[in-house]
Amino acid sequence: MKKRRSAHPTRPTGPGPEKTVLVGIFKKGRDLSAEQASLDELGRLVETAGGLPVETVSQRVDRFHPSCLMGPGKVDEVAALARRLGARTVVVDEDLSPAQQLTLEERIGAKIVDRTRLILDIFARRARTREGELQIELAQLSYMLPRLTGSWRQFSQQLGGIGTRGPGERKLEYERRHVQRRIEHLKDQIERARSAREVQRRRRESVPVPSVAIIGYTNAGKSSLLNTLVAAGGREGSVYADDKLFATLDPTTRRVVLPGGGWAVFTDTVGFIQKLPTTLIAAFRATLEETVHADCHVVLEDGDAPHPEAQRATVDEVLRELGVAEVPRLRAVNKADLLDAERRQRLQADQPGLLMVSAKTGEGVEALLRRVQEVLSDRWLLRELRLPASQYGLIGEIHRTALVIGQRAQGNDLVLRLRVTPENWDRLRARLRVL
Repeated sequence: MKKRRSAHPTRPTGPGPEKTVLVGIFKKGRDLSAEQASLDELGRLVETAGGLPVETVSQRVDRFHPSCLMGPGKVDEVAALARRLGARTVVVDEDLSPAQQLTLEERIGAKIVDRTRLILDIFARRARTREGELQIELAQLSYMLPRLTGSWRQFSQQLGGIGTRGPGERKLEYERRHVQRRIEHLKDQIERARSAREVQRRRRESVPVPSVAIIGYTNAGKSSLLNTLVAAGGREGSVYADDKLFATLDPTTRRVVLPGGGWAVFTDTVGFIQKLPTTLIAAFRATLEETVHADCHVVLEDGDAPHPEAQRATVDEVLRELGVAEVPRLRAVNKADLLDAERRQRLQADQPGLLMVSAKTGEGVEALLRRVQEVLSDRWLLRELRLPASQYGLIGEIHRTALVIGQRAQGNDLVLRLRVTPENWDRLRARLRVL
């Protein structure tokens, strides 16, 4: 199959981004649009990592070549192309085994980066919290450990001296043990952080607050939407948002005022992506736990995405793996301001109940909040509780077990307007009867 010219223009030579050749190897029978979507996404990942895609090469094969993934002729073609363009890096849109990576580096004469290594690099740049940094380092070392080959073979032993005669210890083996010790240390630190986060989560759960998780593909506009939702309640949004893949990795939670009174906490979760490396699943732990324990999911799609079906399938697959099918789910399409009437009608016909929103203009935000409130009402009941003066001692318990969204005096009694779970509502009424 002939190479396809990349849509990314070649820029003038000189200091600047690292020139990169993109390589896609696909099995025959795969949908052509899915292949192009994967390559387009690979290009954006390279740009996010600070590289410059200068050419894209693809090949369709019956099966992946065991030694170098692609056919030998294609390897020679990529090598010649990299030399001609002065590209120091070749990025392959698949995961490579250590042996395949070493073979390709020897034959192409350039740095070979597979999809996992590329995403690890981006995550390392974007991690902000201490736990996020630990998770990324663990994923990087787990990726690197089986690739510690060759470069240290010229070192036959450590420093010699009395008592150290003989072949000694290979530098390679020493490096492996050092990496393994570091991995065990990181796992211990991460487990401690997980335990601390679990305590914090239980404390949050003891305070009755409805929770909503905003979920979606990377760069769908989740952070921008959260800022808009916060601003709709008269507060200023403060979540970092940028038009980049994985602009934010760590979960961010903000209070959002609901139309019917009261508020809920909305969490902006990390974006999903195709072919997410298994070594990175741990790095999602914090944000995924927020997803699992949410009362409602807002699944946000990018209305301007060239291949929305593939993105939707990726998000749905991750949610299935998380086992959160029972959590109520609302679907919304962001960037509605960029869609014409025909596109809107087609989307809504394909997905009944789909909401159209625009984080940029605020379109559909009020409707989205009303739908969220309807979903939360199934779990968080809206109730009024009349509290006689003789039972004012229960006020503290009421605030601990329900979300008080309003109150008024009625004679000597206090009438409280609550959002409360069915279990806590029954408990409060029982307490009132006892007293």
